[in-house]
Amino acid sequence: MNSKKTIMKTKILLLILVSFSTVLIAQNNIEVPPGYSDDIGQMISMMDNLKQRVERNVSNLDQQGTDFLLDENANSPGAIIYHLAATEAYYQVYTFEGRGFNKEEAEKWETALNLGEKARQEFKGKPISYYLEIYNEVRAKTKALLKTKDDDWFKQMNGNMSNHWAWFHVMEHQANHMGQLALIRKRIK
Repeated sequence: MNSKKTIMKTKILLLILVSFSTVLIAQNNIEVPPGYSDDIGQMISMMDNLKQRVERNVSNLDQQGTDFLLDENANSPGAIIYHLAATEAYYQVYTFEGRGFNKEEAEKWETALNLGEKARQEFKGKPISYYLEIYNEVRAKTKALLKTKDDDWFKQMNGNMSNHWAWFHVMEHQANHMGQLALIRKRIK
């Protein structure tokens, strides 16, 4: 009787370990989403993976956490999410239209793009879902725009950088702020 229980527990443990390792392998695999060229699809896969990890750091924040400031010069998690969306929105117009923000776009995005004192005053009192929705809308537009391009476009120079490098910068920017958000989340009381 005892050995049957031991065998059953061992089988269950092995099943759990195999399932867990499959999840880990799947999370570390870069797959090209349908409809994208190879290089662009790989970038989308990596950007979406980072976005999911950014969201995991903030999705459960209450209002105090969303508006939390480490010190008088810090930016809140909500403002940082808005900043990520603003940066991505900037690279949309830069890479797809070869320009910076126009006046209307600047009014919408500049405070979030630059952060600082004005952002500390303006970006508070809204739930984290408000900022995540903006981020989601910008990412959906990025993915729709990138789906219309191919790897030759990705390699083209746009000013002093290739389109590939521009979108790599968006990705590394997310990674940088993901670490910042993880630190902030640990400091929220």
